[in-house]
Amino acid sequence: MINPDHSHDPADIAARLRSGPGVNYLRDWIYGGIDGAVTTFAVVAGVVGAELSAAVVLILGFANLIADGFSMAASNYSGTKADLDDYERLKQIERRHIRTHPEGEREELRQIYSAKGFEGEELDALVALISEHEDVLLDTMLSEEYGLTAIRRSPQMAALATFAAFLVCGSVPLVPFVFGWNASAPLATAMTGAVFFAIGTAKSRWSTQRWYISGLETFVIGMVAAALAFAVGAGLRALVGGVGL
Repeated sequence: MINPDHSHDPADIAARLRSGPGVNYLRDWIYGGIDGAVTTFAVVAGVVGAELSAAVVLILGFANLIADGFSMAASNYSGTKADLDDYERLKQIERRHIRTHPEGEREELRQIYSAKGFEGEELDALVALISEHEDVLLDTMLSEEYGLTAIRRSPQMAALATFAAFLVCGSVPLVPFVFGWNASAPLATAMTGAVFFAIGTAKSRWSTQRWYISGLETFVIGMVAAALAFAVGAGLRALVGGVGL
């Protein structure tokens, strides 16, 4: 996490720049945590709505926890790796353009900075300076032409963050059924609601949104999904009339 109040002492600035920009996997944690709680509780709500036994809740809940958690992690891995592959592809294309069509790349650079308000000798000097350094020109073109940054996220870490958050948050709705507590369904609802609110509250630390607004927003999203699952389970129960259940 970037500290907005970091030191501006020259030595501290040098150390911070040497370490480079940090890679943040917050998105993967939030994504995995919310989906884990939503989908597992949706299974619980659907089974409870269909008036099936606690054993069925646990079987379907844990099956969903492992299978869906792994599926999400694998999908996140593939998506993050695709981003890396695309970055390398575009980097190779731009490097080739810089070496085979240097004048064309300088013209692109000129138009980019002209659009930013540079002109005259200032623009000429800026284009000449950046063009003298291939790596700087390459990074500039990737950023300005394609909107890409030099920060590269690890597919492995992205997948691990998603899977871990999915397991931790997704296991909460199953806890009352594991221990056979009385009123397991209401307890699971309350505990899952608390998880949704906690995720939203934690997420607010990285945004300008107030913590309770962020918490309530995530809470509402999760509980709406749970309510839909419960309605489907209850509806199917009524439709089949309990035959074979």
